[in-house]
Amino acid sequence: MAPTAAAEATAAAAGAQQQHTGKAAALAARDASGHLAPLTITRRSTGDDDVAIKILYCGICHSDLHSIKNDWHNAMYPMVPGHEIAGVVMEVGKNVTKFKAGDRVGVGCMVNSCQSCDSCNDGFENNCTGIIFTYNSIDRDGTVTYGGYSSNVVVHQRFVVQFPDAMPLDQGAPLLCAGITVYSPMKYHGLNMPGKHVGVVGLGGLGHVAVKFAKAFGMKVTVISSSHAKRQEALERLGADAFVVSKNPDEMKAAVATMDGIINTVSANIPLAPFMSLLKPNGKMIMVGLPEKTLEIPPFDLIMGNKALAGTCIGGLRDTQEMIDVAAKHGVTADIEVVGADYVNTAMERLAKADVRYRFVIDIGNTLKSSE
Repeated sequence: MAPTAAAEATAAAAGAQQQHTGKAAALAARDASGHLAPLTITRRSTGDDDVAIKILYCGICHSDLHSIKNDWHNAMYPMVPGHEIAGVVMEVGKNVTKFKAGDRVGVGCMVNSCQSCDSCNDGFENNCTGIIFTYNSIDRDGTVTYGGYSSNVVVHQRFVVQFPDAMPLDQGAPLLCAGITVYSPMKYHGLNMPGKHVGVVGLGGLGHVAVKFAKAFGMKVTVISSSHAKRQEALERLGADAFVVSKNPDEMKAAVATMDGIINTVSANIPLAPFMSLLKPNGKMIMVGLPEKTLEIPPFDLIMGNKALAGTCIGGLRDTQEMIDVAAKHGVTADIEVVGADYVNTAMERLAKADVRYRFVIDIGNTLKSSE
């Protein structure tokens, strides 16, 4: 007698439970309040193609804040956020050749994909329709993925990034999201060429990394911000060539038609037309922020001057490894504030008010304790 679908599902769940025998300390949100509290979770045993990682640091991304509060209406609780993971290899499966115990490694926004579609075969796992995100996603065995606010994680070797010796784990962790998010559009939209002029809208977790990469590429960089208070920071500390206050009509007018491209990192709903005017003919604005409301732009602002508006979502693993290698070569790191596990809820409150320069990173290795 053939097994029923229910019986097959039960068997699969039982098999997954048997494989998830490892335990990890974690910080989890249990509801849309977003409050994070200790929780003991399970991790799967190290498979033939897996890398088991002891997590030492995990960056706090603004996406984590949105997710734990269910702003995107897809939360699965309990939720362990975190997709800017840095640590050391504890164990590898028998098929793993690129990593060994003791290696310094990282894990970004995804932990698996179908690994067989055109996007995966071309190195763009981020575009796979079967992408499995590092947390709040359904894994292949039917379990929910838990992220980096935890003591360890087991990941397929394809989705692990090797950290160069010159890259500090704490300052490099945010690059696994913020870094690749700005590096990828620069690479694929020709905004990595010396002498080109790029505008960076917003000087936060993404924006400050975009400025650093653009300068590493030898580009002219103009920071565009609504806040005059960030002028000195942008010019003197981050090395931007120019600063434009978007609310100042004279400064905006002076910058019209001067930029080859714009990386827009802002998640607030702002009019796009004024920024499109800053582009040269054939210029591009690439959206990497996630405004909650629908974008509005007059068609004439695209048609006149042959301008383009594009979007991008992180990057594939090949580009992520390339990004971290380029960052190490040029000394590009995230500006961080390291916090303990017991400070995470306060950090989230501060992040909601943009009270951080520019990324919180949790010292997982020294401060996360077991709830048992």
